[in-house]
Amino acid sequence: METSGEGRVRNSSTSQPLVAVSADLRELNNHAWHAAPQQYLEAAVSGAGVFPLIVPSFGERLDFDQLLFAVDGVVITGSGSNVHPSLYGGDSSEANGPYDPARDSTTLPLIRKAIEEGVPLLAICRGLQELNVALGGTLAAEIQELPGKLDHRAPPSDSRDARFALRQIVTVKSGGCLFDVLGATKIKVNSVHRQAVGRLASQLQVEAVAEDGTVEAVTVRNSRGFVLGVQWHPEYWVKSDGPSACIFRAFGNAVRARAAKTGGALGAAG
Repeated sequence: METSGEGRVRNSSTSQPLVAVSADLRELNNHAWHAAPQQYLEAAVSGAGVFPLIVPSFGERLDFDQLLFAVDGVVITGSGSNVHPSLYGGDSSEANGPYDPARDSTTLPLIRKAIEEGVPLLAICRGLQELNVALGGTLAAEIQELPGKLDHRAPPSDSRDARFALRQIVTVKSGGCLFDVLGATKIKVNSVHRQAVGRLASQLQVEAVAEDGTVEAVTVRNSRGFVLGVQWHPEYWVKSDGPSACIFRAFGNAVRARAAKTGGALGAAG
């Protein structure tokens, strides 16, 4: 165990380091809940081998410097809500909702701060869209209505397994970050989204695309740490699908590497 100059104790050899997980603000039984879906938390534990901590969506009231001092990774989850279009100059009509402005006010600055500090970041579905908006990009709504685009929404079914079935081929950029993780240029993924990257943020580079050219994965150019955003849902099949498992394993390894590095640095400071 090691202690920082401020008295904080860290274990630089921990096998289950702390990871911040984004939360949705939801109404349930006349109460407001800050919540994250079970599937992401389970994948964090079983797929990445990390300890997930849900971060409440209190926006600028949170000290993100303190949060990133306490954790060694960040997961930005998917969600049924969309990034509010006012954040990227889009159409803010109800048709492009539902929205969760409390989440937006938390995830966007958290993403920017994590990248700045080199904290490993995994952004999934809405998370990839938040990553793009946080860095100055835009989103395209209802992409299934655009000329030449596939329908990326989930197939109609009462079965969650059917809705999240691996059914869409994406092409992975050879030699990129995602290729290093997967070791493959073609993989099959699920697809359950209405929105997608519009104008790509200048800091991002494309790591994978769908057959219709839709951006399916990104990373940050010359990033200080592991950053990966994917438009699909690897958390759903992390226990049975090889590529899904590889993504969470790579994230977990990056988190443990940072935990070992920062734990040692803090110990020296103490």
